[in-house]
Amino acid sequence: MVMDREKQRQRYIAGTEGAPPVPPPGGYRGARRQQGPAVAPGAPYPAVPPASPAGATAPGEEKRPASAFGWVTLGVAALFAVILLGTFLAGATDALYGITMIALQLAVLGVVIASLFSARARMLGGIALIITLFFNVATVGGISALRTSAAGTYDGVKSDAQKHEEAYPGIKGTDPQDALNQQSLEEVRASADSLFTDIRTALTEEFGYEWVQVGDEDIRPERNGYGGESMLSEYTTASWATTEPIQDYDRKTAVMGVIQNVVIQHGMYGLYAFNDPSTSSIDPSMMAKLYGSDDPRTQHTWESYSENYPEPLRFYADIYDLSNDQDGSFLTTRQAQNARTGEPLEGLQLTVIASGVLSDADRDAFVKKLEEYPGFP
Repeated sequence: MVMDREKQRQRYIAGTEGAPPVPPPGGYRGARRQQGPAVAPGAPYPAVPPASPAGATAPGEEKRPASAFGWVTLGVAALFAVILLGTFLAGATDALYGITMIALQLAVLGVVIASLFSARARMLGGIALIITLFFNVATVGGISALRTSAAGTYDGVKSDAQKHEEAYPGIKGTDPQDALNQQSLEEVRASADSLFTDIRTALTEEFGYEWVQVGDEDIRPERNGYGGESMLSEYTTASWATTEPIQDYDRKTAVMGVIQNVVIQHGMYGLYAFNDPSTSSIDPSMMAKLYGSDDPRTQHTWESYSENYPEPLRFYADIYDLSNDQDGSFLTTRQAQNARTGEPLEGLQLTVIASGVLSDADRDAFVKKLEEYPGFP
């Protein structure tokens, strides 16, 4: 009988492997039944109200309006979009990429981002963010650049009048007849060569100096003052330099005396010493910066000048003296110059510069071109 009852019991509990254990008699300690409203036998259970959607206002709860900050953010974004569109329609591509417009864009973006951290301004801030993403400097500016480039209406395109001025052969504010009446480039070159030859000969005979040519001549077009290049040039000769230093004060004075005699013989003015406080109009403090001192006896540079005005030739005679270099800075400067041009670190150096000169080969073309510019400059 016992065996029969055991088999019958196992038949009901078979297949329960892994199920939780049966609670002990009386249930677990501390367990409570779920409390709820009493329901009469046979009566239907009360309906459970559906959960409110996220963000919805619960029954009886007053809906809070968007804050003023949200409306301000939306208005700012909309206003900036209108400004961008207006600038775009006006074809002002340069203005779209200007500093002012970029600064406004950053300010608007800052306001929009700030509104996203406010619960009451977040919805309007999100709308403002969408407007900002569609209407910004990069997007509108890129479209404007394509539009104006295709139409050829951007500010970089010069008018016909501007293009005409840009091709003016002379220099603004200068009478073109001056270039025709003065020495040509070729004549300046010949005058400079003659002047250099006479100075080198005189100094070699007097002091036995030897010479080396430094660099090459340089011819650069002069700007015409209207955004283009004129037919006139600035001419700089190759320089001539002594191969030995000149450091004694009396020797420097004697050298400059010989040079002055020669330039006067060539129809030029006497030498004007920029470094001499007794004749120069340069302020002493500036003179010390330029020449190492306001006293010629302790200066590392002597600089003298002459010209043949109204002709364009300007002559420079410089003496560099490293024995008066107080802190080594002038040596560094001279070493850098030596590396660029190969000129000696010390000694006398001669150079001629002439501005606004016209080549003989361009004279006829210059005159003909001027016929297109009555009343200029």
